Amino acid sequence: MIFKRRDKPPVQDRIREAIVPRKGWARALEYIAHRVRRLPDTPHRIALGCACGAMVSFTPFFGLHFGLAAALAWVIRGNILAALIGTMVGNPFTFPLIAWISMALGRRILGTGLTGRDFARVMDAFVMAGEGLWQTFLSLFGIGTGQWAKVATIWNEVGLPYLVGGLLPGLVTSIALYYVVRGIVATYQAARLARRRRHARRVEQALKPTTKSAADEPD
Repeated sequence: MIFKRRDKPPVQDRIREAIVPRKGWARALEYIAHRVRRLPDTPHRIALGCACGAMVSFTPFFGLHFGLAAALAWVIRGNILAALIGTMVGNPFTFPLIAWISMALGRRILGTGLTGRDFARVMDAFVMAGEGLWQTFLSLFGIGTGQWAKVATIWNEVGLPYLVGGLLPGLVTSIALYYVVRGIVATYQAARLARRRRHARRVEQALKPTTKSAADEPD
């Protein structure tokens, strides 16, 4: 396929590149901004798409962020490619902060509060959910019974607080990102249009003498 690498790098290299780009995060962010500015769409739709990606990044549905961002952008008529780029608001550096804010706020809203065992409660929920999944898997072969109640603890202790607590900071972030991206894209598109018009005028002025002299030639 054209423009596709023939030799794919190993999985570990791709994971390392996603976490720590070889050319640095500043260069990676510059490239992302360049791609966003050059998307062939209106500033409003591009900014709306980026906002969708940012909003979805504050949800606990890891592994589904791309699909959810694209679906949300499609529903509200944002740019889908911009929505996929916008999910990069959630990255290995920001996810710990996003998770901490979302969990803390979600537990306060739900009334479970914060305790000294907060981290331990999360770890216990993961362990219990793992046991429940294993026991449920064995029940498919007639060994024991399914333990879906244990699996549900991961949702009650982590998923639900994360989802509820992530709504407000996600909304604030997505609104702020919308106005920033819209301003940047609008400025870039206006400057590009001005450059094209200046170039068209220069071409037109360069062709005028040639056209006039050709018209003045005698038959």
